[in-house]
Amino acid sequence: MDWERQRENWPNSDLSRFVSAAGVRWHVQQAGTHGPRVLLLHGTGASLHTWRDLLKPLAEHAQVLAIDLPGHGFSSLAAGEGMSLPGMAHGIAQLLDQLAWPVQAFIGHSAGAAIAAQMVLDTPLQPEVLIGINPAWLPLPGLAGLLFPPAAKLLAMTQAVPHWFARQASRPGVLEKLLQSTGSVLDARGNALYAQLVASPTHAQGALHMMAAWDLSRGRDKLRQLRCPVRLLVGGKDATVPPVQAKQAMELLHHGELTEWPAYGHLVHEEAPAATLLYCRKQLSLE
Repeated sequence: MDWERQRENWPNSDLSRFVSAAGVRWHVQQAGTHGPRVLLLHGTGASLHTWRDLLKPLAEHAQVLAIDLPGHGFSSLAAGEGMSLPGMAHGIAQLLDQLAWPVQAFIGHSAGAAIAAQMVLDTPLQPEVLIGINPAWLPLPGLAGLLFPPAAKLLAMTQAVPHWFARQASRPGVLEKLLQSTGSVLDARGNALYAQLVASPTHAQGALHMMAAWDLSRGRDKLRQLRCPVRLLVGGKDATVPPVQAKQAMELLHHGELTEWPAYGHLVHEEAPAATLLYCRKQLSLE
C-alpha cells in the first residue's frame, strides 16, 4: 500500500508515524497522555483502520497504541518466522521496547487476541486485562482447520497469487461477499476501507504469509496458562470464528468473563463502536 497516496483518506492519519524494529517498518498510531497503556491488535487481513472509531475516544482516558501487523496495511513484511504467532509476538515486544512503551492492557480482535496471549506467556508481563473481541485462539473446526494452513502455505509460495487475489477481490460484488462471510454489516466508510486493503497485492501477500505461518494447535494449553483477567466480547452472528469457541475458551481460562452480543458478527467493534467503547472502558476501569 502507498502511504503517500492513501494517507489523506486513511482514518486517524494525523496520529500515524513509522518506526523500525525487529526488521519491520511498522505503521503505528498513538494517542493519549494519561491512564493505562493499551495496545490495540487487529486480526488477519485487516489493519489498524479497524479501530478508527475507538482509538481517539479511548485515548481520552488511556494511552493508546495501534499498529499494523507485519505485512498488513502500511507495515512491511517480516522475514522468516516473523510472520508466525511467536514471531509476531516477539517482533511487537521489540517494537514496544523501541518505543519505551510497556503495555498494561491488550485489546485484540480475532488473531490479534492470540498475539496478545502469546505476548503475555512469552514475557514476565502480567497485564491488568486482556480483552479478546471474537478471539481466534483455537483451530477452526472440521475440514477447514485441516485444509486452511496447508492451502495458505501453497498460495504464499506462489508469487503471482497476491496480485491475482487483489484483482479478483476488486471485481464487483467480491468484497461484499467477503464481508458478508464475516456475519457483519458495515457502513459505506468501512466497506471503502476494506476495498482499499483487498486491492493491495502487498497486503494480500502479508495476509497469506501470516495464514501460512499460523499454528493454533497449542491454543488450549496456552489459554490454561494465562493468569491475567481475560474478557471476551463475542458477536453471536460471527461466521468467521464460531461463537462456540468462546465458550470452549471459557472452560480453560482461570479468570475469564464472556459477553455475547447476538446481533453482531465478526467485526462487532466496527458495527457497534459506541457500545464497544463503553464495554472496553468498563473492562479497563476507565469509567
